[in-house]
Amino acid sequence: MAWAAAATCWRSSRAWARRSRKAMRTLRLVLAAGLALLLLADLLWPPPLPGRAARHAQLVLARDGTPLRAFPDRRHIWRHPVRLEEVSPYYIEALLGFEDRYFYLHPGVNPVALLRAAGQWIASGRIVSGGSTLTMQVARLLEPMPHTVPGKLRQMARALQLELRLSKRDILELYLTFAPMGGVLEGVEAASRAYLGKPSLRLTPAEAALLAALPQSPSLLRPDRDAARARQARDKV
Repeated sequence: MAWAAAATCWRSSRAWARRSRKAMRTLRLVLAAGLALLLLADLLWPPPLPGRAARHAQLVLARDGTPLRAFPDRRHIWRHPVRLEEVSPYYIEALLGFEDRYFYLHPGVNPVALLRAAGQWIASGRIVSGGSTLTMQVARLLEPMPHTVPGKLRQMARALQLELRLSKRDILELYLTFAPMGGVLEGVEAASRAYLGKPSLRLTPAEAALLAALPQSPSLLRPDRDAARARQARDKV
């Protein structure tokens, strides 16, 4: 009896092991096929990235850095591309703390933030927060998308593509350049010079917080139009 029970247990163990190996092989095939489809989709529908010939506003400086003349781009947008080291560390710290504290950890999409946003939407019946990462925001800046469920899914897909193609530094610098800052201003450098009269490298902590909050609602939080509301937004950063 004991021998028969042991034999039955041994056969069951072998059967379980075979099923486990088969399941693992199937899982690997599914993952490989999914990855291949993602790579194919990335090749067929690449994200729209600004090229080297992208037009920006022109700023003529004196030898001491004093602005002499400035010219908007062809669409009359004031946008000045900046490198990460050309922006105040206070602004980078305020931006990541306010918009995406896990920027350097996630692959473009933060599932925890998305689940939280979905829960808030279900509980309140309206969109309380979008759950967008900084990469997802860059995806929408480069390619405007509707604020709908299909639009959000497309935004997530584009964010994953950006993370595959670009470094975190590149993505952050795109945000620094293209973030909406009210009116015809885009990017932290243009906003800093227009609203505060200084380059973004010289922002104070309070000024950095002010500009970090501005893209949340550029038309309402412009410090030149509603200083009190802009300060209230700044204090939440």
